[in-house]
Amino acid sequence: MNARSDPAEAGPDAPARPPLVRELLLVAGLFLVYKFGRQLATGHTAEAFRNAHHVWDWERVLRLPDEGAVQSLLLHGDTLVHVANTYYAAVHFPATLAFLVWLYLRRPAHYVWARRVLAAVTGAALVLHLLFPLAPPRMLGATGLIDTARRFGPSVYGPPRTDALSNQFAAMPSLHFGWALMLAIGLVVATRTRWRWLWLLHPLMTLLVVVGTANHYWLDVIVATALLGLALAVLPLPRPRQRQRQRYGLPHRRAEVRRRTPAERPELVGAGR
Repeated sequence: MNARSDPAEAGPDAPARPPLVRELLLVAGLFLVYKFGRQLATGHTAEAFRNAHHVWDWERVLRLPDEGAVQSLLLHGDTLVHVANTYYAAVHFPATLAFLVWLYLRRPAHYVWARRVLAAVTGAALVLHLLFPLAPPRMLGATGLIDTARRFGPSVYGPPRTDALSNQFAAMPSLHFGWALMLAIGLVVATRTRWRWLWLLHPLMTLLVVVGTANHYWLDVIVATALLGLALAVLPLPRPRQRQRQRYGLPHRRAEVRRRTPAERPELVGAGR
């Protein structure tokens, strides 16, 4: 993202940037709702483990890849697994925040669209967390997976019974992956550089991290992708005004040309009289 390859929106049809204070309050409110909603889902330990066994069985029926194959790749070296744990702990919120800030400053129309999509996906995820509490695979002995964050560090979670900051039984859907995928889609759409497709590496890396660290099942990622796809279908990126005029055949704005009166028209020299 740079000024030379990604010029800022300009011109009379460029959308107005939303008021900063209002946006800060809105984003802060959404974050508080997110944290409060996750807390509402606590206290469903037995149901969360029952659902975890169901999800694990469904994945075997669907013949999805074994999460253990991804984790085994990370366990080839302490450095690699430590990097994966750090990526899971430190990239999720800062990357999303930086994404929204950049869009706000450089692409106001894309910012409003991305914020709405992220809010819709997060809201739907919170409802699903309440209706379907789910223990992550690192807690389920049947998976044979280990809690890489607790063993190798760093870890963002404490013991489930005493962790008052997060709901660890909210594995489905994976907002880590959903937000990462929206970040990549938003930057691909909002920029014009030929290197913009490299942003897809972020959700790919996030996918390997959330599965390899045993924080999410494959189905968590699939459900997050489905929710994002639905949100993008319901909340498409608004068309610029210029494109809307072309689509609906509306006249373009152009400078008014005043017709000359007969007295102002020049006479041709040598014209017949």
